Amino acid sequence: MAFKIKFGTDGWRGKIAEDYTFDNVRRCAQGYANYFNQIGKSGKWIVVGHDMRFHSENFALATAEVLVANGFKVYLTDGPTPTPVIAYAIVNKKAAGGINITASHNPPTDNGFKVRDENGGAIDPEGLKKIESLIPDEMEAVKRVSAKEAEADGRIVRFDPAPAYIENIQKLVDLEPIRQAGFKILVDPMWGNGIGWFPRLLAGGKTEVIEIHNHRNPTFPEMSRPEPIPPNINVGLQTTVDQNADVLIILDGDADRVGIGDEKGNFINQLQVYALLALYLLEVKGQRGPIVKTLSTTSMLEKLGKLYNIPVHETGVGFKYVAPKMMETNAMIGGEESGGYAFANHVPERDGILAGLFMLDMMVKLKSKPSELLALLFSKIGAHYYDRIDREFSGNRSDREAKIVNANPPTIGGLKVTGLNTMDGFKFGLEDGGWLLIRFSGTEPIMRVYCETTHADRVQPILQDGLRIAGLV
Repeated sequence: MAFKIKFGTDGWRGKIAEDYTFDNVRRCAQGYANYFNQIGKSGKWIVVGHDMRFHSENFALATAEVLVANGFKVYLTDGPTPTPVIAYAIVNKKAAGGINITASHNPPTDNGFKVRDENGGAIDPEGLKKIESLIPDEMEAVKRVSAKEAEADGRIVRFDPAPAYIENIQKLVDLEPIRQAGFKILVDPMWGNGIGWFPRLLAGGKTEVIEIHNHRNPTFPEMSRPEPIPPNINVGLQTTVDQNADVLIILDGDADRVGIGDEKGNFINQLQVYALLALYLLEVKGQRGPIVKTLSTTSMLEKLGKLYNIPVHETGVGFKYVAPKMMETNAMIGGEESGGYAFANHVPERDGILAGLFMLDMMVKLKSKPSELLALLFSKIGAHYYDRIDREFSGNRSDREAKIVNANPPTIGGLKVTGLNTMDGFKFGLEDGGWLLIRFSGTEPIMRVYCETTHADRVQPILQDGLRIAGLV
């Protein structure tokens, strides 16, 4: 019996050579083609891109062969390309959708098959289920043509998506003041698709950009995975201090997520970065519009919403929920706990490059170091503290879910429990306005335990109580 391919929050991810094989990638591409033919997109152009993981360019070419055999035409990126650049290319080329061969922040053993719609954003949950259901069980149902033949007759066209993306970026942020600010910027692209982008965008002025981990290495040395959180970023944080840099910008493997380190080598966590980006748009840019957030990210956004009188919409975890909500509400910004943020007048897709540029622009406009920006944020809405623990689990998921529901704790970390939200996982509200969230990863056999609180000394007690409630200790 054929391996059953299950889609998670963005598409499918698997272990290279174990389940992520050329045949299974071709089956996924056939499912995508079947779905797009069903919804009236027959014969349209599809953008296909890839990251720097093992064999990604060849998996992308195999995907293109299947799409062409099903009557589509393919714009194939001419090299490893950041996810937001691929997303913008879909819109710029007026394509029907896109496929991106990437496992984003997963370990080096993995690769992925990420699907996008005509807006460059995540396909909604119903669409993902439909694609999954249309993936054939057997290779006999997969159509395929020769890539060489398809390129010769123009059904596969290689292209450079960078110029169009850069043109739009320059409409959203004035790069010249950043170039002339005289900053020393350290960039860690985590051996991935973000390599070379900040030096390219900010060259020609007084600002110096230094990159580390800036060549292709699919084993991701000095980190367990290209995810912009500790401990993967510890080398970058130490290098920031060693180089006396003003800021550290970290991009994950496909450059759709960003992490920030301050001038002292301290990590500014992804919840704080989201609140800072929202504050930048509201205070520095003077924008007004809805904020879309997943339930796993910061309650600081609700406080900013009240302060600036704008609506804040909460969704389940994943851009398959965030992107459609952004489109529905014409949101100013959308984001999630993992460090992915999307912006108006762009594409409803996470963009680590643009988010990093906005942080640099905020430093320029407010004449402040990153630590001072965080102090400014806290002066407006109070200090917030966050952490997360990921643990592998085995056994029956439904049994674990029942255990969490039945726990009914009166307090967590010494704080009174005020409610339980089961929209996506199990989110316990706490008396200080903080929360504990327990949820299962959509892509790996992992349970995540997260919390946010206004009490710095309660973070670890809350997390330890969360591990006990989840049956992980």
